[in-house]
Amino acid sequence: MVRLKVGRFEVFLLEDGRFWLDGGAMFGIVPKAIWSKKTESDEQNRIPLVIRPMLLRAGERWVLVETGLDTKPGEKHRRIYRIEEAGRLLTALKELGLGPEAIDLVINTHLHFDHAGLNAVAGEEGLRPLFPRARYLVQRQEFYEATHPHERNRASYLPENVEPVAEAGLFEFVEGEAEVLPGLRLVPLPGHTLGQQGVELVSEGARLVYTADLLPTFAHVGLPYIMAYDLYPVTTLETRKRHYPRWAEEDYLVVTPHDPGTPYARIRAGERGWEAY
Repeated sequence: MVRLKVGRFEVFLLEDGRFWLDGGAMFGIVPKAIWSKKTESDEQNRIPLVIRPMLLRAGERWVLVETGLDTKPGEKHRRIYRIEEAGRLLTALKELGLGPEAIDLVINTHLHFDHAGLNAVAGEEGLRPLFPRARYLVQRQEFYEATHPHERNRASYLPENVEPVAEAGLFEFVEGEAEVLPGLRLVPLPGHTLGQQGVELVSEGARLVYTADLLPTFAHVGLPYIMAYDLYPVTTLETRKRHYPRWAEEDYLVVTPHDPGTPYARIRAGERGWEAY
């Protein structure tokens, strides 16, 4: 757990679990001869990743960005993605003296299984939302994509992470940019999905952005380093070009969801393109 202070916000960078995804898919058109200098890979060509939910305290309110890695699909799912140490989110919350009922807002940057995996859990009467008092904030476009999957994205959108929350009436839909609380803003970051959003904090001169999968790890900060998992890679490129200069110029702390070794950094334009430091 990493603790930060961003103006009046207390920020806790948690780690729900580790998993491994295909390196070729994670780096798209960038060949292994290049990306292998930035990360290790296993015998199946998979690279190590984490899922890093971000917990915010704003006065008396608790806000959770991402709910962690899903293991509900079972052992085959666990083997395919080499899921390790999943389910640590609840342990981290407990260490802070919090239970699921303490969370006031959940922000889903998007609804893929590695970001929304603990939106719902199994109970005695079936699946139920894990955070019963929270409003779950998601872009309306993202909810549409998750509930109307196609062959290209069906493996990432699992109904068990979406339907229980929808049936309980806990989703609150956002369209475009929105200020959720003073200093806490949701910002569309399309490309990985059309409905993906990031989270920006601006308070007392300090700034932080949670990038969602626009920037999955700092090894991906170069503009061409775009995942094959991105449904709209050229849109990802355009979104990076739009936001990177602002984040650099305004000195944002940058938090990525999947970097296994660097919880946060800053970015800048270097001689060879964008870099983290």
